[in-house]
Amino acid sequence: MDSVNHVTCEKRSYSREFHSHQHEFGQFLFPLQGSLDIQTKWQEINLDSDYCFYLPPRFDHNYRSMDRNEFLILDIPTQYLPENTSSMYIRLDKQWASIRYLLLEEAKSQENTSSLADLTRYVTSKLQISKPPSIDYIHKHFKESIRLETLAKIEHYHPAYYSAWFKKKTGKSPKVYISEHRLKEAKYLLISTIWSMSRISEELGFENSSSFTRWFVSCEGISPQKYRILNNR
Repeated sequence: MDSVNHVTCEKRSYSREFHSHQHEFGQFLFPLQGSLDIQTKWQEINLDSDYCFYLPPRFDHNYRSMDRNEFLILDIPTQYLPENTSSMYIRLDKQWASIRYLLLEEAKSQENTSSLADLTRYVTSKLQISKPPSIDYIHKHFKESIRLETLAKIEHYHPAYYSAWFKKKTGKSPKVYISEHRLKEAKYLLISTIWSMSRISEELGFENSSSFTRWFVSCEGISPQKYRILNNR
């Protein structure tokens, strides 16, 4: 079946030699057995059973597998895809594991092409709202000091490329994104609790209430105490 115009869902295995190519369609790779080494211009990934990986159309990549392997591959024509998709390394959580199961069932039957098309549309819609692992890491660790190199490593990107990729994804630099998320949490705590400035500053990872107050004023133009009074009237 021509993957340029039709959805293809099937099991494939890969050799030990590196191969290099690109394709005119998007592609999801779901590991079933073994792992796959994938190299792009800015990434080096060993794709194993804990993750799945999306490759956008016309994206140069090298690949090989050094062990016994089997992968479920979903080739997605461009008409199913949102514009300007980028590669995405996705943790195989319960939802994505369920998607893999449903795709496996479709790959077995190959009888109802409309159901595979519907499932593919669901996959691509989820692709648009899926949170990349590094952004998920920010949401869980924003109270800590987060290095750019740590975030880049999570996505298997070179740090020089990661910042550009992050801004394309969010419209903001990692530094601004982290600061805005921390500020959102600070405002929530100021309005929804009666905690002292010391406790809030500690909760948000600041050394003391003075450093928290200076940071809040630089972001909002008013002190956290005044912000609390104005928003609790």
